[in-house]
Amino acid sequence: MASTILRLPFEQPIYELEGRIERLERADNGTPEPEEETRRLRRELTDLTKQIYARLEPWQTVQVARHPDRPMTTDYLDLVFDEFIELHGDKFFGDDSAVRTGFGKIGQHNVLVIGHEKGKTPRERHLCNSGCAQPEGYRKAMSKMRLAAKFHMPIICLIDTPGANPGVGAEERGQAQVIAESMLLMSQLPVPIICVVIGEGGSGGALGFGVGDRIAILQHAYYSVISPEGCAGILWKSSAYAEHAAKALKITSHDLLELGAVDDIVEEPLGGAHRDHHQMAARLKMYLTKTLRELVDQPPEERLARRYDKFRRIGRFLENGVIRDANA
Repeated sequence: MASTILRLPFEQPIYELEGRIERLERADNGTPEPEEETRRLRRELTDLTKQIYARLEPWQTVQVARHPDRPMTTDYLDLVFDEFIELHGDKFFGDDSAVRTGFGKIGQHNVLVIGHEKGKTPRERHLCNSGCAQPEGYRKAMSKMRLAAKFHMPIICLIDTPGANPGVGAEERGQAQVIAESMLLMSQLPVPIICVVIGEGGSGGALGFGVGDRIAILQHAYYSVISPEGCAGILWKSSAYAEHAAKALKITSHDLLELGAVDDIVEEPLGGAHRDHHQMAARLKMYLTKTLRELVDQPPEERLARRYDKFRRIGRFLENGVIRDANA
């Protein structure tokens, strides 16, 4: 599924080796020598891809998370869920295309699915505001969450946004308040909630759907209080320092797991999710099914208490040269 348009700079050796393999396959005349050379190059390609992706810098991880070929919410709705019936509108202002909500089925479980949608074509990206949700998107999601709780249905949130829409209209309609209300509601709902960062997890736009019993992140996604460019603009007065900001923010999956900000990392296919949508979807489905089985049998009171304690424990700080947990 590698893009023919966007080629990440650090992936150039991979593309060059893939080109050599493609040329060799086109010239193959059926003799053993080209076949053996092709097998050797494929083994070399696998080793090279492993080496490159094993040592990604934080800014390179951000680039992978934003790759236009990376599977989005719409892809997972098709590949992970057996059924999906979309629900629209917030019954107040309108329907936000940047947020998809609806009832789905995964294995034996009926669930509510909420996900950011960035869009794939220029027209879709314009309609979805590139995944930057409006207040009505969060109100729509909250309305459907309450419906899910009424019917005792677990909730699955797929997070993929650079941040909530910061425009004047969104602020006039209560963007900050509605995100806070969404977080409060999710902290109180008695049904199981699983949140997965599938691409970008930017700022309050991501956190508005990020309160749950399990917080997972795909291996090459990122989750951050602010985008690297936004952080660089504040600290260095220039987005040119985004690479430095990405390193300082500790936004990669392994950093977040170590800090306790996420519970699980869902491993991506070799070379990133953008290279194999089906394999990535199969891994995500396996994780969701396993986690649902663990959560659905918990008593609601116990589930809510664990959810509260979980978020109270998130974070570490430095005190007198010693790193301490937030709620130690």
